[in-house]
Amino acid sequence: MAATKKAILGPLVGAVDQGTSSTRFLVFNSKTAELLSHHQVEIKQEFPKEGWVEQDPKEILQSVYECIEKTCEKLGQLNIDISNIKAIGVSNQRETTVVWDKLTGEPLYNAVAAPVSPGPSVPVAVVRSGSSVPAAGTSSVWLDLRTQSTVENLSKRIPGNNNFVKSKTGLPLSTYFSAVKLRWLLDNVRKVQKAVEENRALFGTIDSWLIWSLTGGVNGGVHCTDVTNASRTMLFNIHSLEWDKELCEFFEIPMEILPNVRSSSEIYGLMKISHSLKAGALEGVPISGCLGDQSAALVGQMCFQDGQAKNTYGTGCFLLCNTGHKCVFSEHGLLTTVAYKLGRDKPVYYALEGSVAIAGAVIRWLRDNLGIIKSSEEIEKLAKEVGTSYGCYFVPAFSGLYAPYWEPSARGIICGLTQFTNKCHIAFAALEAVCFQTREILDAMNRDCGIPLSHLQVDGGMTSNKILMQLQADILYIPVVKPSMPETTALGAAMAAGAAEGVGVWSLEPEDLSAVTMERFEPQINAEESEIRYSTWKKAVMKSMGWVTTQSPESAKRACILNCRATELLI
Repeated sequence: MAATKKAILGPLVGAVDQGTSSTRFLVFNSKTAELLSHHQVEIKQEFPKEGWVEQDPKEILQSVYECIEKTCEKLGQLNIDISNIKAIGVSNQRETTVVWDKLTGEPLYNAVAAPVSPGPSVPVAVVRSGSSVPAAGTSSVWLDLRTQSTVENLSKRIPGNNNFVKSKTGLPLSTYFSAVKLRWLLDNVRKVQKAVEENRALFGTIDSWLIWSLTGGVNGGVHCTDVTNASRTMLFNIHSLEWDKELCEFFEIPMEILPNVRSSSEIYGLMKISHSLKAGALEGVPISGCLGDQSAALVGQMCFQDGQAKNTYGTGCFLLCNTGHKCVFSEHGLLTTVAYKLGRDKPVYYALEGSVAIAGAVIRWLRDNLGIIKSSEEIEKLAKEVGTSYGCYFVPAFSGLYAPYWEPSARGIICGLTQFTNKCHIAFAALEAVCFQTREILDAMNRDCGIPLSHLQVDGGMTSNKILMQLQADILYIPVVKPSMPETTALGAAMAAGAAEGVGVWSLEPEDLSAVTMERFEPQINAEESEIRYSTWKKAVMKSMGWVTTQSPESAKRACILNCRATELLI
């Protein structure tokens, strides 16, 4: 019997999407941006002590191999020839820190984790000009807090009116970013100290660990990162696009352990045979794209113009606004970060980044704490039954208020209740709360950028809720645009890989970009009603303030430090 003829689809591009809770490998058609197949593997988080969150770098690497192998098998079942995969991109959880031995390839300690999105637990301490200040967003359950004392000690060395860390990096001095995690490892893990002394240690975020391992590891593996991941370490000068000697001296980090910084789209190295991959699947395929997850989503949403923004709805929300070649420093608690640099000779683009602390987390709270829904999907049905909150407002300030309020004494409230109010109205008010918080961050972005948004592009799990999307359009009073293909993070990594010089299978020229089917939500209320609802929300926010007032000065100080810890919207 003749062999089944393989389907010819033109050049394909793969993307590793490595997150905190899972790893995926996805394959796209570079001409149509169609997702052809993918595989996902869950990964474990370890909690050796309270406030400590770690992951096994070897398990992460093995999950990548498994996802590649299984996806290739699925493509074979679809009669798609894997030899058509011409490039691989990497998108990764940012800030998570790995140190490994370049001679043995063994990690010297578990990866010290950072959250992928803000959630409702303890926020992270942030320091500016030597003092603790509040910052927006709370940490997720994945946040590692062991570096708090490291941050406090470092903060004492910053001159009172000269926060050179923020001016060089766009970031505050915080437990969230890689430099303090690496400093902790150097101070506390003898195996790391010894490897550094013997010139055996390499440092990287997850992208660096994966690229080094996939390109050969101890046998010539490429030790590199891209500008987006480097910009989240607190060691990288976002103006010169280089590791900064003064910052490395400040954190006492030896520069020789740092990866080479490359653009987000160029050939870093070729896939090498691994005993973990059957028949050397994808051997010799270039790894040619690398972006931190939120930057990858910005690229996947094709936000290539100044003022274009995307919002990813998950446990919290991540908002990025492209500010073009201009490095905009926020006056409203947002981060300045590198958006992307799509080629060695291409210009760098910057972004303002902010986050909503409680988005999907408030839905889980209604499910797990109040029990008014049995599943997260049920909230759309409840909200649809009434179509209004009937004057009920829900401020989910579970750990205080963040941008633009910076008020740690606040606590969550549900107000405007009447005898008529029922669980459907509360469900509707919870969805509105996500939208009101998003508007507050977008208003801050508008004030910082001076470019009012014409529309908001959205992605993430919560965007399947049509009531939420319509509410967001009404409350922002601009259209909300959702792509029909939800895998924007992986798509961004694939686009960067396929567009790299020497690969050239994915054009990023505006006239060549595939037309993506979009679902568009237009405002359905008038501007006056939108403003009235927003102003009433602000009144409810004011009512949430000042609840934590009965502590002693010392315990109040401790509570303030705890409650003003944050993940993303940091001063």
